[in-house]
Amino acid sequence: MKVLEKIKEEFSDLVIENGFSKYEIKIQARGLSSEEAIGNPKRDDFPLIIGDEVMIQAQFKDSLGQAFTDHPGNFQGSLSKILDLSFDSNYHRALFIASVNAVLRSLSAADKTVHCKDEEPHKCAKEMAEWISNNTDAVQIGIVGYQPAIVEECSHIFGSDNIMVTDLNPTVIGEIKAGVEIWDGSRDTESLIKNSDVVLATGSSIINNTIDQIIRLVKKYEKEYYFFGNTIAGPAALLDLPRLCFYGH
Repeated sequence: MKVLEKIKEEFSDLVIENGFSKYEIKIQARGLSSEEAIGNPKRDDFPLIIGDEVMIQAQFKDSLGQAFTDHPGNFQGSLSKILDLSFDSNYHRALFIASVNAVLRSLSAADKTVHCKDEEPHKCAKEMAEWISNNTDAVQIGIVGYQPAIVEECSHIFGSDNIMVTDLNPTVIGEIKAGVEIWDGSRDTESLIKNSDVVLATGSSIINNTIDQIIRLVKKYEKEYYFFGNTIAGPAALLDLPRLCFYGH
């Protein structure tokens, strides 16, 4: 069973058990402004700032859940309607995952469902790189999904020659970032995972529908792996997926 189908099954059970089916959820999907989503970090190359992705935000009762997407859209309706969505587009997948994050947050079943702000993204990246250095024997680090602060901090600690990065955004593929060439995620992710000691994968992979491939490959090559970011908060809690997130809200 695919990851999204497993999440839908678990989430559906949770909604029914808590009598939430008819409760409304409101999703602000115009895309939060970069300042709303990430504040004012000193660096200006985060995807949220340069416009490659936007953050949508769901509100369930008094709890918020967010998700990265390149295909935002508005929604207001019952959770039963959210559960009826097909997973045929980034738009539908983002609505669903933002809802999962908000509902699980309301039940205290997931944390850090809202993106960190200002200097916190860089602090998070630094602590993530230090955590990997202190808690694993990794030499080669593979990063699936270019996140500038994480690439920079991992490069500082492990050396740029020991960092591999893939991304699906054609505007960064082939670029050199923090001494690391960004590879094409559509063809080089298997090589990255095969040759890594530890794999860090963006939680946005659940929106762009690449998460099944990532999990299949880390299991195939028996690699230690962690998802990062707030998008994956609820799904990670539901499916017990390994996740690193130090400064979310």
